[in-house]
Amino acid sequence: MSEVNQLSVGWERCPWDGPDAPMSRRERAAAKGQYLASIPPAITDLAFDIPGEIAAAAEDALVEISRFDAELSAALPRADGELAPLAVVLLRTESASSSQIEGVTAGAKALAVAALNESAGQNARLVAANVDSMQKAIDLADDLSTDSILAAHRALMHDQAYARPGQLRDGQVWIGGGPTPHTATFVPPRPERVAELMDDLVSFCLRTDIPVLTQVSIAHAQFETIHPFNDGNGRIGRTLVHAMLRRAGVTRRLTVPVSAGLLTDTAAYFAALGSYRDGDPTAIITQFSRASFAAVGNGRRLVGDLGEIYSTWQQLLPSRQGSAARRLLSYLLSQPAVTVKHVQQHLDVSQPAAQRAVDQLVEAEILKQISTGKRDRAWIAREVITALDDFATRTGRRG
Repeated sequence: MSEVNQLSVGWERCPWDGPDAPMSRRERAAAKGQYLASIPPAITDLAFDIPGEIAAAAEDALVEISRFDAELSAALPRADGELAPLAVVLLRTESASSSQIEGVTAGAKALAVAALNESAGQNARLVAANVDSMQKAIDLADDLSTDSILAAHRALMHDQAYARPGQLRDGQVWIGGGPTPHTATFVPPRPERVAELMDDLVSFCLRTDIPVLTQVSIAHAQFETIHPFNDGNGRIGRTLVHAMLRRAGVTRRLTVPVSAGLLTDTAAYFAALGSYRDGDPTAIITQFSRASFAAVGNGRRLVGDLGEIYSTWQQLLPSRQGSAARRLLSYLLSQPAVTVKHVQQHLDVSQPAAQRAVDQLVEAEILKQISTGKRDRAWIAREVITALDDFATRTGRRG
């Protein structure tokens, strides 16, 4: 069996020919000469001797994720024969929490409005793009490849040219430490190594002889160590987690918001990545196990809140079963901001019918108008916004 220390990154000295950025005299003195870049090991064929208690906790967490996924079949009353789309709610929440780790925040209201392609702040648009990239990865979970990872990155960073959307980085990046890599907290590998390392990572992800959450944790840590993109590495790395869970058959209908669990202790998460790079994968496996339990517990509260909201709405709305207004209720759980045009397209009804549905929900105090005038009016379901923001508050995230 391979030794754990085979996971340790190596190092190589590299010449620095980067731009002459403004810096202090101390920084300039430290930035002279060569810097050290990491050389992550190939992991495709490595074996992993994980202590029994760590492996058992990871297996328990995986069972809890799968149980939560199954619970959703009966989580809410059915509307028109279809399960209310909780997968989209949890996907959006995970995307917001995932982006928060990198300092990109957006409240539930701003994010819901951004999903309408209406006027929204930059942070909300970035989180909405993160939703698109995660959906892309989940859609491609059965065809996990470097190309599918690039497609997720393209969806995430599509309007940010500096990030080279859908392309591996062609320059050196580093984490922390100032304007050059000489004093960085961590320096990922030279760009010339990235393509081969990504192919190795994908081969590792396709293995079937490693317990799922252990494999997911190691793959995520290896991805963050490679840091294959100019920007968006954290968000795509967490997207990979959900693609792997789907591929393994652990989740079927939703994304369990694992990174919302990671948010409860980001310092421990980053320390675990450091331990992985030093050759010890146990800390990152432990962090993923804890994050999974935290995410499922929080997710159950969100599901309960949404169930109560849905039940109350059904009592408030006098419309008959099958009406446009009734059909809109379950959709509002996943998309709590709408326009008449949006309702018209989603329900496949005429503009007058869509307007009547909105009016009925306003009269029942389920929807509230948030924009004025007759053009580009939008409405929100305040109770759903509150439930999502409460979820975020429980993770420690601030929108």
